[in-house]
Amino acid sequence: MGEQRVALVTGAASGIGRAVAERLAADGFKVVVHDRDPEGAGVAGAIGGAFVEADLADAREVWRLAVEARRAFGRVDVLVNNAGFQHVAPLERFPLDVWQTMQQVMVTAAFQLIRSYLKEMKERHWGRIVNMGSIHSLVASPYKAAYVTAKHALLGLTRAVALEAGGAGVTANAVCPAYVRTPLVEGQIAAQAESLGLAEDEVIEEVMLAPAALKRLIEPAEVAALVAWLVSEEAGAVTGSCQTIDLGWTAR
Repeated sequence: MGEQRVALVTGAASGIGRAVAERLAADGFKVVVHDRDPEGAGVAGAIGGAFVEADLADAREVWRLAVEARRAFGRVDVLVNNAGFQHVAPLERFPLDVWQTMQQVMVTAAFQLIRSYLKEMKERHWGRIVNMGSIHSLVASPYKAAYVTAKHALLGLTRAVALEAGGAGVTANAVCPAYVRTPLVEGQIAAQAESLGLAEDEVIEEVMLAPAALKRLIEPAEVAALVAWLVSEEAGAVTGSCQTIDLGWTAR
């Protein structure tokens, strides 16, 4: 790989982001861990990385993150836009402020960070951008209008970046998983088990993963492995794609 490359992973204090940060560090990258949760500092310390705390809901904080992440190791070669959150509500009662915050965190912040680093990636004739999409980049679910909209938009952004950046050796791809075993998802399982009077395994198999071929949750390390491949030299011909890791959810 020559000079050690640098990766910035957003939302990396836990869940998928943490698994990605740990995997990239194990693969030899210097890693800048971002999160609004100070727990991200512990993740960064454990992998020999740097930590930048910032709230992506504030556009000014995103610009600061871009500067501080570059300052940490002098460059950013790999950008993994992973940060996001969920809110479930019927459309007619969906709060406007939550809608706007979700678009800022999952779409606009990703655009801001790509905009911050794309020029220098092009100048080096190498760069990897991975946006954490979802099966909801491809299909919809009720009561998740803002999340579905944001994830669809993120895939569109991915494809546009791929077309603009490909001539300079920069790739952009989306990773689109179904339910991953994260603290957020495990909380949803427990809540549904209590409200429906079912065992947690029954909630996973019969409710959450009813459309899926494989009736289990995806492990964060499995998503991280796919991200690690996309940022490798071996994936240099892959760009503009939505890499589904969805248990067969979208096979129907």
